[in-house]
Amino acid sequence: MANTDSIFVGGGGEGYSDPQELLLKYANRHGLIAGATGTGKTVTLQILAESLSNAGVPVFMSDVKGDLSGLAVAGSETHKLHSAFMERAGKIGFTDFSYDSFPVTFWDMYGESGHPVRTTVSEMGPLLLSRLLELSEAQEGILNIAFRVADEEGLPLLDLKDLQSLLVWIGQNAKSLALRYGFVSSQSVGAIQRRLLVLENQGASDFFGEPALDLEDMFHVDADGRGQINILAADKLMSAPKLYATFLLWMLSELFETLPEVGDPEKPIFVFFFDEAHLLFDGAPKALVDKVEQVARLIRSKGVGVYFITQKPADVPEDILGQLGNRVQHALRAFTRKDQKDLRSAADTYRENPRFDVEDAIKEVGVGEAVTSFLMKKGIPGMVERTLIRPPSSQLGPITSKERRAIIAASPVAGKYETAMDRESAFEMLAQRAEAAAKAAEEAEAKEEEMEAREREYQTGRRYSGSRVKRSTSKTTTRKRRGDSAGEAFAKSMMRSIGTKAGTAIVRGIMGSLFKAR
Repeated sequence: MANTDSIFVGGGGEGYSDPQELLLKYANRHGLIAGATGTGKTVTLQILAESLSNAGVPVFMSDVKGDLSGLAVAGSETHKLHSAFMERAGKIGFTDFSYDSFPVTFWDMYGESGHPVRTTVSEMGPLLLSRLLELSEAQEGILNIAFRVADEEGLPLLDLKDLQSLLVWIGQNAKSLALRYGFVSSQSVGAIQRRLLVLENQGASDFFGEPALDLEDMFHVDADGRGQINILAADKLMSAPKLYATFLLWMLSELFETLPEVGDPEKPIFVFFFDEAHLLFDGAPKALVDKVEQVARLIRSKGVGVYFITQKPADVPEDILGQLGNRVQHALRAFTRKDQKDLRSAADTYRENPRFDVEDAIKEVGVGEAVTSFLMKKGIPGMVERTLIRPPSSQLGPITSKERRAIIAASPVAGKYETAMDRESAFEMLAQRAEAAAKAAEEAEAKEEEMEAREREYQTGRRYSGSRVKRSTSKTTTRKRRGDSAGEAFAKSMMRSIGTKAGTAIVRGIMGSLFKAR
């Protein structure tokens, strides 16, 4: 509508003529959009993004089915639902309804349907990466060691091969690292490497690297003062749900850590739509849920509104659900006892309206209709209403590939992220260290062999010079002795023979003969 301090969502009350509005001042108090498949959640997302953009608020949303790409193109009077849209606009008092297009920037982790989205392994951090890899407590401990070693050794972790090479180095130096960080199991290192290989096969190698996403590129406002609508192509990404959920949580954490405190602004600085939110919380460890709760509680003071989109409110933990002040509840199906229990729980979270039963209304609302409750003045939850959601101004449904390519080419960030960079990081540095160590070992081995050869040559020289001199002296002496007289030679020979058994026998025989002669 014409108001600049609120967003017209639809008509409620008797005859659906009572405007249901989301006050921009409280749009950063977060929200929930829930409902079964096919009940109109996508259109609700579309009209909220349109209105926030018109108010000068940039938004981020993921496009799971491809339908949200229609935001970039104006609706048409030739569309089959044009008559129905005009009829609904008149019924709910949406008098200034018209078709329009909006400033859209397409992003894609795989770089196929939008500008590539990347971050570094270091920016992701060990907690989110452990969640992504579904590591055990022991394996998460080793991953924390890897990040600590990278910081201390000055090894930048940019892409997956950096982390993989660092884990190899940790495995090779496990004994020395154990003295400082504790036992490092080679089995755990191998398990992490296998998980990284699975992640790489899912296409995560395209996500980790440089140039990393600059969040400032998502805060653009066009010349007309309209906020940029950032759409992440998630149709292919949904085949790797853990990667999808971890990426969205990483981006939310980056917003929290990067943006300054602004208190309670008149309108949000940024609005983040977290589609398929149940993927974030399914099997999530308590530490991760606590982190999400902390971010949700504190990020609103930085002017960021977070809206979770899922099928059932029960998909969101109670501590986080309690912080979601603005709610749009589309129809829920309740065929089983568990479904009925979830329905009652959803109904209990609304401020009652005496005109109807909330539980019955949630079951009965049709497509394009919802049970809504928005924060009023002073942040008080508004009374629940059955609301007809207003029709979208942009195209309902996806755009063509040709239209998408033209929008990507004309984007304000065109060409900035398309070419991947691979500067020197942990992989190259560890390879250089290994090469230097191998060269040093080769030189040491060659030096040792040279020393051994010199030692052998030296020992051989000593043996030949010493022994030959002695033999030469002996021969000289022998030659001198050849000059003795025959009598002297016989006497000396006789004395040498005395020391032998033969000599002893001769002496004994001579002496005996002498004594016998006497």
